[in-house]
Amino acid sequence: MAALLLLLFSAGVLLPSIEAQEAYSKLPDKYRKGVDLALQQLNSHSGVQHHFLFFKSLLKSDIESGFNVQYIYHNFYLKATTCARGTVNPSHQRCQFRNDRPLMDCGICYKTFAGEIEKDPKPYVHCLHKPKLTKAMSTTRQEHCRKMSYTSGAPTLLSSTKNETDE
Repeated sequence: MAALLLLLFSAGVLLPSIEAQEAYSKLPDKYRKGVDLALQQLNSHSGVQHHFLFFKSLLKSDIESGFNVQYIYHNFYLKATTCARGTVNPSHQRCQFRNDRPLMDCGICYKTFAGEIEKDPKPYVHCLHKPKLTKAMSTTRQEHCRKMSYTSGAPTLLSSTKNETDE
């Protein structure tokens, strides 16, 4: 009986971590690349002590501007795990979600060309512990991303030229 209770308890502990990783794997590739970028930047900060994993999406949007270019906005949560920062290939059994740390609220926007994140305009990554995120910060984050998609202009067929002497 004790072994059955232990098995049920350990399954209950593992389930949230596995569900979150399933949520990550179900994200379209264009959003996963952004989550990876946010995790990379988050792990580069010396003040971050824990390994974070994707937890869930709050808002996803993309603008198709033609010529295989998209502008992506993704607001999502990351959650701290029991593993230390920099853990490589964390297993679900080893790196359990911590429930004693606040969620990390991330807003990220970037331009993709042929499915790859472009360096120009520079991707915008803003991650902050959820309790510290104010409504004004959230609005500023969204406005920054909205401007990013408009500042580059909308490419049209009229903007592509062909020099007839090149034929």
